[in-house]
Order: sequence, then structure tokens, then C-alpha cells
Amino acid sequence: MLHVLYLIFNEGYAASDGADLARTDLSGEAIRLARDVHAALPKDPEATGLLALMLLTDARRPARTRPGGELVPLAEQDRARWDRRLITEGLTLLTGALRQGQPGEYQVQAAIAALHDQAPSHARTDWAQILALYDRLERLTGNPMVTLNRAVATAMVHGPAAGLALLDGLGDRLGDHHRLHSVRAHLLEQAGDTRGAIAEFEAAAARTTNLRERNYLVTKAARLAAGPR
Repeated sequence: MLHVLYLIFNEGYAASDGADLARTDLSGEAIRLARDVHAALPKDPEATGLLALMLLTDARRPARTRPGGELVPLAEQDRARWDRRLITEGLTLLTGALRQGQPGEYQVQAAIAALHDQAPSHARTDWAQILALYDRLERLTGNPMVTLNRAVATAMVHGPAAGLALLDGLGDRLGDHHRLHSVRAHLLEQAGDTRGAIAEFEAAAARTTNLRERNYLVTKAARLAAGPR
């Protein structure tokens, strides 16, 4: 049940297709249902962790798009627009869940979200702690999407070459997924491989079915191709 609620929330927070980046009807309904589950099972640490994760993630939603609906990546978001009420509620829930000493995948994901929400900037995020949590989450789940996110955290801690190394062979598990191309593009850009980054941004754009995400990826490729301003 928790997994289904999380899938609904994710589809609402980052729509897999369509003209809009998010579907707040879905994410809002997932949060409502997660509140009901938490109310029915207040001592279940994973039910509490899932609600905390949703709130800590949804708190960033107001800053994820520009007035015209364009995607704003985490590194560029105006953190003053994040919903501090939701962050406070999520942190309180997470603290209570972790005190039970039974950390599961939703609590670990919520802890990662909490570190992002508490950081004063993208650069000053505690990436080492986030990497340690992704290591733990990967051991818990074996999920290739976790490995993809761990590659990003690894790049922030150890450099883009280390992050890129984690992507080798990941296509065997993820297939030709647009997020794999997108992450590789960002890491190649960090490594200074402009030509490679452009090719990967274009590949990612060709494979996503969300218009806002596609426009962002196409724009990234075009700006890199245009060179320094």
C-alpha cells in the first residue's frame, strides 16, 4: 500500500508525460491518503517516514517552475519559496519515526530530502551525508534509480569522473531511460566534456514524454552548443 501511494505521489510531483511538469491533483491526493494511513498507524515508522518524505519533497514544489511553467532544477531554485511549514512538519514526523530505531527505505529517503531542505544552498548541502544515505538505501532496495541518484551524490563528493563510473552498465538495468541520459549529460558537463554533454542532453530530450522536461533538456543542449556568453 505504501509503495502504491508513493508511486501516485511521484507521478503527481513529476508527471511522466503531458504538457505540465506536475499534477498537483495526484500528489495532493497521495498526501491526503498518506495522512490517513499515518493516522490509522501512528506507530508504524515507515508509514510515518513516507508521509514525511512526501511533505519534505512537496515543500519544494513552489520553486520547481518559473511563472511560465518552465522547469527549475534543484540547484537553481529560490529556496525562499520553499514551504517552511511543510518542512517543519516533515522534519518532526521523520524525527519521531527514526527514534523507533527501525529505519526503512522511506525513512532513509525522507532523511535525504531533509538534508536538501535544510541546506542553505545547493553547494553547501551535506553531500557526504547524502551519499552515505544513498549507499544505505541502495543496500536496502537494490533499485537502479537509487544507483542513478547515488552517482549524482558521488559526483558532488568525489568529482564527476567518480559519478560517471557508477553509470557504467546501469543501462542494462534501466534500459534506454531518459533520466540515465540526463544524469550522464549533467556529469559530462561538470567534467568539461561539452560535446558529450550535448549529445546526452539531446538523447534525454528525445526519450522523455513530458513537454516541460523536454524543453529544459533541449534548452540545456542549445546553450552548451552556443558556447560561453
